[in-house]
Order: sequence, then structure tokens, then C-alpha cells
Amino acid sequence: MSAGYFAEADPKRILTEYPIGESFLAGPARMSDDELRALQERRFAALMRRGWEIPFYRRHWGKVGLEPGDVRGIDDLPKLPSFSKSDLMMSVAAHPPYGDFHGMDGAAGRRSVVMHTTSGTTGAPQPLFFGAWDREVQNALLARAYRLQGLTDDDVVHSVYGFGMVNGGHYIREAILHFTNARLLPAGTGLETRSEQQLELMRRFGATVIVGFADYIFKLAAVAREKGLEPGRDIPIRMISGHLSTDGHAAMAKAWPGAAAFDWYGVGDTGIVAAEGPDHDGLYIWEDAHLVEILDPDRLAPVDPGRRGNICVTVLFKNTIYPVIRFNTNDVSTLLRGRGALGINFRRLEGFRGRSDNMVKLRGINVYPTGVGAILSEIEGLNGEYVCRLVRRQEREDLIVMAETRASAVDDPSALAGRVSAVLRQRLGVAVIVELAPPGGTAKLSEIDWRQKPIRLIDER
Repeated sequence: MSAGYFAEADPKRILTEYPIGESFLAGPARMSDDELRALQERRFAALMRRGWEIPFYRRHWGKVGLEPGDVRGIDDLPKLPSFSKSDLMMSVAAHPPYGDFHGMDGAAGRRSVVMHTTSGTTGAPQPLFFGAWDREVQNALLARAYRLQGLTDDDVVHSVYGFGMVNGGHYIREAILHFTNARLLPAGTGLETRSEQQLELMRRFGATVIVGFADYIFKLAAVAREKGLEPGRDIPIRMISGHLSTDGHAAMAKAWPGAAAFDWYGVGDTGIVAAEGPDHDGLYIWEDAHLVEILDPDRLAPVDPGRRGNICVTVLFKNTIYPVIRFNTNDVSTLLRGRGALGINFRRLEGFRGRSDNMVKLRGINVYPTGVGAILSEIEGLNGEYVCRLVRRQEREDLIVMAETRASAVDDPSALAGRVSAVLRQRLGVAVIVELAPPGGTAKLSEIDWRQKPIRLIDER
């Protein structure tokens, strides 16, 4: 990066406005409701001014009759129509190759631009743009989460986030190296560094923390045991920060004994939005940096706390290249009631509970593939790896759950399949078809060895 990038980013100003560690706990975390609202209003006003300069927003908001000045504050936020990835991809199709949802045109000579893409898990990869300021703010906010969860300068962090065009590995590397003094092992996915080699790196360099998507962290534990290593003893990890399912803490504690596991939530467009703290009671929303709403998936209107819906995010600091104003992530969650035990005066998010656009309605019951994975991880005899296949048979839709076993040979596969089927029916509320696979038997379908986010649902209808 050029010196201009860091001059634009202004790290000292970032740590003043978005502090981390003890400065966060003594500052923004202790703001009163009125102080926090005043701060949000100031940042929202600057964001809206920038939004009206972007062709995508002028068109999107103009379709519902809005003009500059119609949205005067946060109370008017619901007047603005939300947007989703499909709107961004239509922008790219109409204005290739970058779309018109950014402010690069006429500004590239004056502002630094960082470009990545999404992983393409739910469709074609979407371009992502960051200015120097908002890129480094999101890095600081991730470092804030890691510090809250217990990361110290003495830790050796093993990261299994992917590199290439996706944002993940680069984002984590920047956050740790720019805003902490911990050492980083940027191993990446299994495609970039084989699982066996990753385990050797962790042992050789004394990794104490693992960060990444839970699916691959579970896989590393399974591979370690296959090689005769005991996670927690031979590889004494003390902290894991990833992206956990509903019941993921118990499964992670079993996979990596002795490690405290933490969840956090964010997407490529927003950076980190919320993070779990030591109280393990929901994810604290960084409300000095984000406005979070939960929308009814059908009406796209805000719902009350306690009700499930789509996470919709307005990013208060992204006011340079690509403003994010009411982005409907299609990720499902709930706003928890009340405040958490840490004394942080921010609202809390339940955490990621699936995708509304990846949900399967099976005989009237909503089934989320990620929820299936959380259940499978608790069943003795399975290693937690799986793929769901949605099929149509004789005018009836069925969900086939392919679940990997712990061993290549199972003493009584029929009994294990029956037990898995019974547990899934009881927990999901609907019957599914269970097919057992040997260790690694679903890898080609899930693409877990090279995808940052494995494929968990294949629609074969």
C-alpha cells in the first residue's frame, strides 16, 4: 500500500473514534442511550450525504419517490428501501464490470480503493470495494472483538480463512497485524495449505488461537485424531474465534478440549457487525459502527425484538467508496431483549441461524442446512461433516442428509442411520432421509477442502 493509503486511513483517528481493548470498555461500551444515539445520528447524517452521491442509491431511492432531505435521521430509516446482493448483481450486469453502487468514478485518483469479491457460495462472486478509512475501521472493529474475547499480544494465531479474491484471509491478516501485536500463521484453507501441514505448523510454532469458519476447524480436529494427535493436549489451543451454529459451542469444546470458543458475525459488505463476549450470551452489536434491524423476510419491514428475520445492516463508517445503507443480508437471526452481563450498553444479536434464501420448506416446516449440521455434530459416531440434497420424488420433496461417520467401517450402519434419522426428526420436526458416508465422503460435494464456506445444500429438483 502507498503512503497515501495510510494517510487516508488515519489509524490514530480510527482508534480515537472506534477504540479497542480497555479504551472500548471504558468509552463507547459505557455510553448512555442518549449519547450513543447522538453519535449514531452524526455518523448517519454523513453517510446519507455520501449515499445521495452514488448513482445506485439515487436510482434505488428515487423509485419510491424519495428526494434528498426526506430522510432526516435514524427514525426515518424505514423510509429507505432495503437492498440485497441481487440488487448489486443487477447493478453489475447493467454497468459492467463494477456496477454503479460505488463512488470510484471520478475519485480513484484521489482515494485509495481496495477490491475483493465474495466467495460465490450463493451465486456469482460479487465485487466488494473499500476505501482506506472504512477498510481500516473494519479491521479495528475485528481486533476489538478478538481483544474482548481474550486475545493477547503473546498469542500465536492460526488463521484458516481463505485468500485469493475473497476478502476473508486478507481482512483477518490486516486486523491482527495492524491492530494487535499477536503473531499470525496465515495458513488459509485446505487447498492453500494441506490439513496435515497446518497441524504441523500449529505444533511447530506453538499456535494458541485458531480463527476461521467452524467447519474447517472441526475438520482439523478430526484430521489430528486420524494422525494420532489429541487436540488440546498435543496442540494446546486456548481460544477459538469463528462462526458457530446454534449449538456450536458444545461441539467445538468436544473437538478442541480446553479451548474457549467465541462467535462473531459479519459479511463481506459490512465487515464485523457483532461479536460474542466472555459472558457467552449473544453477540454484542458494535452499535457505534452499525445500525442493525431485523426484517420480516416477506414484507421486508422491521420486526420486534425477539422475533426472527433477516439481518439488515447500515454501516455508519462506510462513507468513502461503497456506502452500505440498509443492506438485507438474508441471514436469519434475532435481536435479544435486554442488555448483557458485561455492562456493554449495546444491543445483542442471537447469532447466525441460517439464510432465508437458502431455507427448505419441507411439508410446512422450515429447515435450515446449518441447523442440520449443529445437530449432527452432537451425535456419537458421526464426525460432523455433511451435505443436504433436496430432491423431488413422485411429486413429493424430500431432504437427503448425507452424514459422514467417524470411522471407515461402522459396526451397525443401519442402527446408526436409524438413530440419526430419529434425532433429526425429533429436533427438526419433520422426517428426512439419512445416508451415511465414510470420512471424507462428502468432501467433493461440500468442497470443504478449498471453499471458505462449504456447500451445505444442493438443490437437485
